[in-house]
Amino acid sequence: MLKYFSADWIFPVVSAPVKNGAVSVRPDGEIAGILTEEEIANHSLDIIKYKGAIVPGFINTHCHLELSHMQGQIPERTGLVEFVRSIITNRQADGEQILGAMYNADQKMLESGIVAVGDISNQVSSKAVKQKSKIHYHTFIEALGFNPERAGAIMDHVKGIKQDFEPLPASIVPHAPYTVSPELFELIRAQAGKDNAFISVHNQETDNENAFFENKTGGFLDLYKFLGLDISFFEPTRKTSLQSWLPYIKEQKTLLVHNTVSNKTDVEFAKAHNQNLYWCLCPQANLYIENTLPDVDLLIGEKVKITLGTDSLASNHQLNILSEMITLQKHKQVDFEALLSWATINGAEFLALDDHLGTIETGKKPGLNLIQLSADFIIESDLVKKLI
Repeated sequence: MLKYFSADWIFPVVSAPVKNGAVSVRPDGEIAGILTEEEIANHSLDIIKYKGAIVPGFINTHCHLELSHMQGQIPERTGLVEFVRSIITNRQADGEQILGAMYNADQKMLESGIVAVGDISNQVSSKAVKQKSKIHYHTFIEALGFNPERAGAIMDHVKGIKQDFEPLPASIVPHAPYTVSPELFELIRAQAGKDNAFISVHNQETDNENAFFENKTGGFLDLYKFLGLDISFFEPTRKTSLQSWLPYIKEQKTLLVHNTVSNKTDVEFAKAHNQNLYWCLCPQANLYIENTLPDVDLLIGEKVKITLGTDSLASNHQLNILSEMITLQKHKQVDFEALLSWATINGAEFLALDDHLGTIETGKKPGLNLIQLSADFIIESDLVKKLI
């Protein structure tokens, strides 16, 4: 028997919003159709009517579930270099504490209407949580190693972690340009091609990242010293970070995460070198760490595909995609329907889940979220009611 959910607005994402419409849903969560106000009036149906807007389930394309136990441990606005140092120093904890924090974070994401997550992992500790979760996870296993002589050994290590995650979907990805050698980038790209996988990489989170590649200056020198790493072999590329590393990836489908200091030249360079890029924004983490936001107007103007992420509870107060949307509406005045596509179909496309998630369409099982909007489509609360 079909269930009918009606609200002030239905946002299918792939078509215009439907005022006072309804969504018909099969018992297994599959969308049977969307009814207009007129169609509802012409039929005697048992319809549940809500105040608000019905939207598809949200896609979180960038998260670090295994850092959930670090919530509130790192001060805000210290800058990325100090933040990374704090993660390295403080991430160890009791195994039960780490596991409990991950289970709690997973449940909170589910309650906030998230149906799929692209999750960064450095170890296999999150596997049990992901196996039991109602959320779909794709795990990105990070390879880190700036010394080119270590590339092969590092790749063997992360392949082992990927094998440990089986049968869950996972792929091997670079952490960031300043932690991955060209040799390791090439091994990652080759593996992704072999697995028909997609790549996620932290990109241009701070001016220090560009300074390191352009002239071997900036705060990352202190980080390498803190880690006891000899980087005397490294010669600056005289280019920005993005322009230095992107050619190693070639045409592989890739998610660029953060993009806090990416400029117009960087975006144009990226578009010219790879037509299969997605740009992930994690605004609340950007504000938490660097107290700044990416040039969102630039990305919109360049018509790149944008997705949304939450980053980790080490750099955010909650893992809530609707809250990220509110931040972008408040600080960047982004149109709601654009934000919704970033939070749903674009993320589903990147994670190759758009055959059943991301839009309210007949035959899909996207999940349905009820949210509260003002008359001019301003999000009024980050609270979500999951309808299915």
